[in-house]
Amino acid sequence: MTYDRLVCANCAAPVSEGRCPVCRANRERLQQQAGGMFAHLNPAMLLALLVALIAVALLLHQAV
Repeated sequence: MTYDRLVCANCAAPVSEGRCPVCRANRERLQQQAGGMFAHLNPAMLLALLVALIAVALLLHQAV
């Protein structure tokens, strides 16, 4: 889930705007959690990576 769609229960503003201390704290927490290895890849890139890995596995299996 991205924080750009979340609404703060404290001030009723979008969390991405960071209007109150609660918004700012949650925005920072969500940004830190989003830093994964594949976080910046879109679904099409993940699918292409999966297809490439399967192709490599099949080639290695045929070589043995």
